[in-house]
Amino acid sequence: MLSDPVSLYQKSEKIHPREVSGRFQRLRVLAVYALLGLYYILPWVQWDGRQAVLFDLPERQFYIFGMVFWPQDLYLLSALLILAALALFFFTALAGRLWCGYACPQTVWTEVFVWMEQWTEGPRQKRIKLDQAPWGAEKLLRKGAKQVLWIGFALLTGFTFVAYFSSAPDLFGRLLSLELGSWEAFWIFLFGLATYGNAGFLREQLCIYMCPYARFQGAMFDPDTLIISYDEQRGEPRGKRKRSADRQTLGLGDCVDCHMCVQVCPTGIDIRDGLQYECIGCGLCIDACNGVMDKLKRPRNLIGYYTGNQLEGRPEPRRRPRLVGYASAFGIMLLVLGFVFVTRGSIELDVQRDRSALYTDVFTSDGPMRENSYLLSVQNKRSEAVSLELSASGEGRLEWFGEQVLDLAAGERRQIPVRLRSAPAGAPVRRIAFEAHETGHDSATLARRESSFFSSPPGPG
Repeated sequence: MLSDPVSLYQKSEKIHPREVSGRFQRLRVLAVYALLGLYYILPWVQWDGRQAVLFDLPERQFYIFGMVFWPQDLYLLSALLILAALALFFFTALAGRLWCGYACPQTVWTEVFVWMEQWTEGPRQKRIKLDQAPWGAEKLLRKGAKQVLWIGFALLTGFTFVAYFSSAPDLFGRLLSLELGSWEAFWIFLFGLATYGNAGFLREQLCIYMCPYARFQGAMFDPDTLIISYDEQRGEPRGKRKRSADRQTLGLGDCVDCHMCVQVCPTGIDIRDGLQYECIGCGLCIDACNGVMDKLKRPRNLIGYYTGNQLEGRPEPRRRPRLVGYASAFGIMLLVLGFVFVTRGSIELDVQRDRSALYTDVFTSDGPMRENSYLLSVQNKRSEAVSLELSASGEGRLEWFGEQVLDLAAGERRQIPVRLRSAPAGAPVRRIAFEAHETGHDSATLARRESSFFSSPPGPG
């Protein structure tokens, strides 16, 4: 007779975070309002008669307030991602997982979904009892109200996401008239479903099992990184006691083993067991413990932000090469990116020489001439049409053969074959410059690219 199979997998228990008040909770609430307010309001902000932030994929134009970007500017996105990564490394080395606790989208949206759960199902103990109770009218009503709020908020999130890629007022009008495009409807429901699943059900499971950041955060720490820690020397041995009892007489530390720090933790860990990768650095355990210490009239920060050196009683080192390295790399990258933004022109001009021949001999009434061929690529990176005049300058007289005045629509790129002719005098290889100016305006050069003009074979070396 075979025995019943033993499952090697344990079903995860649902975590019901306890409500808490304190400095870090207020900071989290402020971050939620600021970040979600920015996310939901930004598509409705107008700038110069158009949506301030709009990623117009069909037209391949990306508007960010007064700036217009094109697919050729994607290198700037790479630079921004590198800058963001360096900032993340710096703040992690400085004070642990600040990003995870306050600004990560998973944290922010999960916080809102937990609020909705608290509004409809009540405080922690009542939610636990409601989950354990059999289905009835009250449970159906409370659970149903929660689902309505979750689904509505998730769809609003999906709609706002699509509004960054399609004009928000136009998208809203087509939604009311039930005239949404198939792709727009698909992405609204898909992004809404992702929000609903991640913030409503996965919650801490996403942080614990799917987020790679938790695994490599320790590589960025040093002995002076501020991390949320339990002061074991002060708190141990822990034990329950009456408020009027003398802890020294009982031989106990400050920790009363109330488990408040565990009950408020969004990931359900016990911070007293030491630093764990599940900790997202939200600081709620500090608020909960400080509230208990206030009632016991004991000093605060039994759980607080401490460095490894502080907890071990070691003198803190004077130098932090890792932190200085992150800060230096961030500063250099910021300067480079700022320079690129400042010097980024509205007209892009690229020049390619004809590689099949250095030059061509041409005989004219003025005598023998040398002719070089080029392929010019010109793009208008403005949001409106522009008329450009092209020219070439350098040592000696250069004759231009090819289209010289261009009318380019917004975002248009055109390739122009050009031949330059000059007398075979002077250096074998001359430096020349192609320039683009706006026609009808005595304006500065909008774009400039240097190239070479060959009038005779270059000498050895």
